[in-house]
Amino acid sequence: NRFLIEEGAEVTAEVNPRSASALDFANLRNSGLNRLSVGMQSAVEEELKLLGRRHTKEDVAAVVQSAKTAGITNISLDLMIGIPHQTNENIKKSVDFCRQLGAKHISAYILKFEEGTPFYQNMKNMQIKTDDEQASQYLFTADYIESVGYKQYEISNFALDGFQSRHNNRYWKCMEYIGIGPSAHSFYKGKRFYCGRSFEDFYSDNLIPDGTGGDREEYIMLRLRLVEGLDIKEYEALYGKLPESFYKKCSMFQKSGHIIIDSGKVRLTKEGFLLSNTVISDLLICL
Repeated sequence: NRFLIEEGAEVTAEVNPRSASALDFANLRNSGLNRLSVGMQSAVEEELKLLGRRHTKEDVAAVVQSAKTAGITNISLDLMIGIPHQTNENIKKSVDFCRQLGAKHISAYILKFEEGTPFYQNMKNMQIKTDDEQASQYLFTADYIESVGYKQYEISNFALDGFQSRHNNRYWKCMEYIGIGPSAHSFYKGKRFYCGRSFEDFYSDNLIPDGTGGDREEYIMLRLRLVEGLDIKEYEALYGKLPESFYKKCSMFQKSGHIIIDSGKVRLTKEGFLLSNTVISDLLICL
């Protein structure tokens, strides 16, 4: 573990604010941990209750302080956008709270209702935001987070200079990575695989094939999640020339304000990020 730190590796733990209070951060830091990602979701009590979260913003502050005291200062905080009854003013409160805690990184995700969850089953009793309302809050959140010093580098991720998530960047740049532990996923030598969910699976090296990876469609899909976008020369060095129909489709999306084409790159705008699944699917059909 000490070797990893000396080599500059990024070692992250993802924690919930309530359960993290039981962790020994000094021991974790000595074992190699140097980055913490905290599932805050909101700094507004009413929103946390509606989401069914048991923690408070004070719990978040306590975890962050404990980590900093132990020498873990690279802190990432998660936010949720599109919560029923959520206002832009409340979003500002949550972002400002992240700043006050000294977060180096903020992830902001649009709320999704997953089938089979208590939250999904209670949808009928909530004032669900429309797609347009969620889109408006996403654009407001992205603009406000950037206005207070964080730069957007991916659809849902913002960071101070030098604090982009390195492990996530490997995913989005279609680079190899190894996951260690139960349920951990890996991408190595063109193959995707993951470990079973139990410790028995992990101890017995039960690795489950998950298909191939790194083809041109996946490369484009992942690269367009990034603000820097798709580098045409880099793509063509790996996969060959893009068809003319791809550029025609890009030109169409450029006119609609969803894509920017400049300096040899194709990039989604903030409005394009909101429709990324549709835009990227239409581009991939051209290949």
